[in-house]
Amino acid sequence: MDNWTSDLVPLLKGLAVTVELTVGAAMLAIPIGLLAGYARTSRQRWVRVPAACYVETFRGTSTLVQLFWFFYVLPLFGVSLPAFAVGIAVLALNAGAYGAEVVRGAIAAVPREQYEAASALNMTRSQMMWRIIVPQAVPAMLPPTGNLLIELMKNTALVSLITINELTSNAQILRAESLRTTELFGLILLMYFALASLISAGMQRAEWAFRRVR
Repeated sequence: MDNWTSDLVPLLKGLAVTVELTVGAAMLAIPIGLLAGYARTSRQRWVRVPAACYVETFRGTSTLVQLFWFFYVLPLFGVSLPAFAVGIAVLALNAGAYGAEVVRGAIAAVPREQYEAASALNMTRSQMMWRIIVPQAVPAMLPPTGNLLIELMKNTALVSLITINELTSNAQILRAESLRTTELFGLILLMYFALASLISAGMQRAEWAFRRVR
């Protein structure tokens, strides 16, 4: 029992860091995804092309390599960021790129008749998008957004490779000291599962609330 008590302290500290990374990155990823997804639907090439480049770059490269690039390469160009800031930024940019495709796909799925009806009312494109199209697209965005947030939470384990002691890295340290591999990794599996369940429940609540408002 004493061993488990002493092990829980660093694991809970690591869990707190994992939660901080998840929340911080999610708060950035959601607006990034919305803006980039909306930009990808723009008729203006100068808006659409940079958004597409951002999305394809972060979707097409490894999250781990992105972390290394931001943490180890950017300082060579005079840009040095704390490890925690790098972790949040990379996780947010990565999740935002996938989120942008969720937004773009949901907007594209709105029936063409809705666009025509908005045009018949002499709405500008901005009015059409934010008053008519986006509110109808949101229900289609919520389930995949929940999946992306869970994936973001799981990706926090990668930041241990840029010196951040989160849940997985603390478990690794304890395993090296005690050799209790099965027990420790079984416990952090349950912790990750609990976090994923909370995110899933939160998104289901958001879906229910949105349907009720509508």
